[in-house]
Amino acid sequence: MHASDAPSPEASGKHLNIPSTRLDANINFPPYFDTIVAGAIGGASGDFMMHSVDTVKTRVQGQPHHRPSKYHNMVQAYRLIWKEEGVLRGLYAGITPAMLGSLPATTLYFSAYEFTKRTLTGYNVPEVVSHLTAGSLGDLLASVFYVPSEVLKTRMQLQGRYNNPHFISGYNYRGTWHATKVIVKYDGFGALFHGFTATILRDVPYSALQFACYEQFKKFAKKQYDGEHLPIGVDLLTGSMAGGLAGAITTPLDLMKTLLQTQQSKKKGGSGSNNPPSSTGPSNNQQMGPKHYSGILEGMMWNYKNHGLGGLFRGVGPRVFWTSLQSAVMFVIYEQILHVEEALRNRGEWPPSEVAAKLLPK
Repeated sequence: MHASDAPSPEASGKHLNIPSTRLDANINFPPYFDTIVAGAIGGASGDFMMHSVDTVKTRVQGQPHHRPSKYHNMVQAYRLIWKEEGVLRGLYAGITPAMLGSLPATTLYFSAYEFTKRTLTGYNVPEVVSHLTAGSLGDLLASVFYVPSEVLKTRMQLQGRYNNPHFISGYNYRGTWHATKVIVKYDGFGALFHGFTATILRDVPYSALQFACYEQFKKFAKKQYDGEHLPIGVDLLTGSMAGGLAGAITTPLDLMKTLLQTQQSKKKGGSGSNNPPSSTGPSNNQQMGPKHYSGILEGMMWNYKNHGLGGLFRGVGPRVFWTSLQSAVMFVIYEQILHVEEALRNRGEWPPSEVAAKLLPK
């Protein structure tokens, strides 16, 4: 039993409380508030650390079909972007909208995930079903934050730096705020949710599979270690396997999400241009006649017909590399923060309400 699950004077008395810290009485779970904090920090940290790989994946998937391919594989693309555009404006292009969406999205995700998982488990729903359902619901709720940030992030990753001479993306934003204003002005507010269906269809099954696999892998590993805290190496392995497997399976959906969110508007003078529609006309990419996708199914069929099965799994290498490492980093940080929070609780120094209760006059 977690020491933190035992009632304390502050929890039942007159002092400040965070009501969610002991949401469930199941001794198999760490306190609810702790999982939310650990999940938010772990998820955002993983996204930040692996952003450069995500940029490479976006470039590989989003390069125009009607031009000779510039990026051929992950290593070649990573080196080339680093050499031509640098780290901050090349490999880490789009990091600002990514982080602005990641922190609130992961916080909401873990809140919904833990609440749903614990509720369903309390009703004796099978573990795998509980985990799949909780992962799906958590991602649906978090999409309110991460879909607009994905649109901005993906376009800025594809663009790279402002006035980028090394890659023709059809976009030329000065920064996150400028991109937001231009998109809303020329394409409408709804354009921030371009590819919403594709993103949901990618991320809901991805998150459900990732967390369900991780829970089962961790359960198996704990049996080998007689329920003790798992070594960091084991946490890395279980997280990596869960993320890599889920990432590989959902690659075709990730491809369509990227293509739908980065394609130019059919309207004359879409948001990729800095000038009004009347003065610029279509972008260079439009004049060259790139494929314009009308939906997920149509896009998947077109790619399969014209590029074969490999066309549907374009970018699978960078995606699996990214999802496996991002998942490993996220879950390792998540588990380590839970250990720290448990130790602080044992000393009466966590959650913040415990500290505040000691500091405030009685």
